[in-house]
Amino acid sequence: MAALTRTRFRKLHRWVVPICAAPLLLTAATGSLYTLLLEQGIDAFWLVKIHAGRFGPINLQPYYSGILGLLTLITIASGIGLLVSPPRRPPSRGGG
Repeated sequence: MAALTRTRFRKLHRWVVPICAAPLLLTAATGSLYTLLLEQGIDAFWLVKIHAGRFGPINLQPYYSGILGLLTLITIASGIGLLVSPPRRPPSRGGG
């Protein structure tokens, strides 16, 4: 299997990270919003359901923690892979 060039790895990273980060951001946002609303005396329990992986008729609650953990690891691995990939070489200048 051919190694990914830095350019191809950056393109892959740009594609993977938003997909992986969206559920993580949704979980963080719903948890924070629920806490803020609860302090105001508003019990928006539907936010807790979304926070825990219940999206209407789609119930991912038994698997949601594992999914979030896996997505976190993928995001971290993608970032580390981008950090350790060899840097681009400047184009060699002809002439003398």
